[in-house]
Amino acid sequence: MAEKKIIAVIGATGAQGGGVARAILNDKSGEFSVRALTRNVNSDKAKALTDIGAEVVKADLDDYESLKKAFEGAYGVFGITNFWEHFSPEKETEQAKTIAKAAKAANVKHVIWSSLDDTRKWIPLSDNRMPTLQGKYKVPHFDAKGESNKFFSEYAVPTTIFNTVFYWENFIYFGQGPKNGADGKISISLPLADKKMPSIAVEDIGKCAYAIFKAGDKYIGKTVGIAGEHLTGKQFAEAFSKALGKEVTYNAISADTYRSFGFPGADDMGNMYQFKAEFEKDYCQSRSIELTRTLNPSLKNFSTWLEHNKSKIPLE
Repeated sequence: MAEKKIIAVIGATGAQGGGVARAILNDKSGEFSVRALTRNVNSDKAKALTDIGAEVVKADLDDYESLKKAFEGAYGVFGITNFWEHFSPEKETEQAKTIAKAAKAANVKHVIWSSLDDTRKWIPLSDNRMPTLQGKYKVPHFDAKGESNKFFSEYAVPTTIFNTVFYWENFIYFGQGPKNGADGKISISLPLADKKMPSIAVEDIGKCAYAIFKAGDKYIGKTVGIAGEHLTGKQFAEAFSKALGKEVTYNAISADTYRSFGFPGADDMGNMYQFKAEFEKDYCQSRSIELTRTLNPSLKNFSTWLEHNKSKIPLE
C-alpha cells in the first residue's frame, strides 16, 4: 500500500482546523494522513486527535523554525490564523507570512490558506460611513487575512485561497445565538437589515478543504469561496422558531448599535456585518453554494444543522 501524503493542519484543535482534520481522518481509504499542529500536545483535544489517528506535533505560528520542522515531509498545509486570540492584525499578517515562508522552505506542494476579504478594497479608509479601526483597518480580522494573501504569491507557494463564512457554531459558542429579552421574548439581533448572509457548518468547511486537496492541482492559484446557505436574519429566526418550538424574532439593529455592545471586538464585528449587508451582492456571489455542493455533496443547510444541534443552543 502506498504511503499516505501528509497534510499538516494548523489549528487542528480549533474549529476550522479540527473540521479539516476530521474530514481527512474519517476517510480511512483516502490518500492523505493528518499531522495536527498545536502548541499544546497534551491538551484533551490533541489527545482526542491522536486517538482517531492523527500525528500530533508541537508547533507555534510565532516560531518559524518550529513551523518549518512541522511542515517537513508534508505534501499539503491547511493554514489558518486566529485573530480572536490576540486582536492584533499585525500579528496575524506576521503569522501568515511565517506560514508561507515555512511552506516554501519545506517544499510543500499545496497550501490551502483560510482567508477573508480585504474590505478596504470596497470601503477605503477615507470612507467615513464605517469607522476606521486600529488606525488602518475597516474590518481588522478580515483585512489582515486578505492582505496576507500576497505572501503566498511572493514566496511562490502553490496555494488555494479559501474564503470561508460565518459558521453556525457561532450560535452555540460565540454568543451569537438567540437571547431571552426582558419582555420574555426570544430574538436574534444582527445588523443585516433585510440582506442575506452566507454561512455554513464547520464540519462542511473541513469537507470542502479536504475535497480541494483531493482535487490535486485543480484549485491551485484560485480563490474558492464557500457557503452552506445565504439567509436573511428573518430566515435565521424562522428556522430557530421551528427547531426550538418557540417563537424567535429577528431584531434588525443598526451597525452603530452593534458596535456599541462593548464586548471585545464588537467594533470589528459591527463593521463586518455592515460590510456584508452593504455589499451583499458581491459577498454572496463570491461564496457559491453550487460550487460548495460540488466540493461537498453532503452539504447541510441551516435547518438540517439546527436539527442536529438545537440542544446545544444556549438561550441566554
